[in-house]
Amino acid sequence: MSIEVSITDPQTDDDQKRTEPGETQLSVKLNMRKGSDGSVMIFDHEDIDIIILPEKSKIVALPKDLITDETYETQNQLFKHLAKKGVIEYDSIKGASVYGAFEATIQKSVFEGANPIQLTILQIAKFIEDERPYFEAEKAYFDREEKKLLDPDTDDSTDLGEVPHEETKGSLRPGWIRGPYGIYDMYRV
Repeated sequence: MSIEVSITDPQTDDDQKRTEPGETQLSVKLNMRKGSDGSVMIFDHEDIDIIILPEKSKIVALPKDLITDETYETQNQLFKHLAKKGVIEYDSIKGASVYGAFEATIQKSVFEGANPIQLTILQIAKFIEDERPYFEAEKAYFDREEKKLLDPDTDDSTDLGEVPHEETKGSLRPGWIRGPYGIYDMYRV
C-alpha cells in the first residue's frame, strides 16, 4: 500500500495565482506505510527506516538490520540534509530511546497552508533519490564479486585434472602431532 502525498501552495494573490487551492503541485512515490497512531513509516532507504510522528512533530531514523559505521553516517547525512533544507530544528538532533536510532523535531511552518509533514516527506524523498546511485553502485559491485566467485572465467579457474592430488598435503600430517604445538611429551612430571 502506498500513500500519495500532495503538496499545495497557498493562494497568495489573484494575480500570482499558480494553482487552485487543493490542487497537487508535486507528488512523490515512496514505499510508505501509515501506522495506527498516524505515524508515517518510509522503507525506501537501504540502511535505515524513517518514521515521521506527526502528533509529536518528530522524525526518527532507525537502522534496518545491522548497526554499522555506514548506518550512522547515513543517519547523520539525512539529518544534515533536513536541517539544511529547514525542515527540522538543528539543535534537536539526538539519540532516540531505541538503540542506534536518532530523532529530531520537525519545525512548525509559519506559512499559512504549508504542511510541515508533507514538506518533510518531500525532502526525505529528495535525500533518498540523491543516495540511490550509491545503493546501485554497491549492489553492482557485490553482484560482480559474487559472479566472479560462483562463475569464474577460464583465466581464474582450473579444471579438476590440472591439480595433482597426493595422499598427504600440507604441514599437518596425521599421526605426527599428539598435542598442542607438538610438545606434548616434553614437559612430563
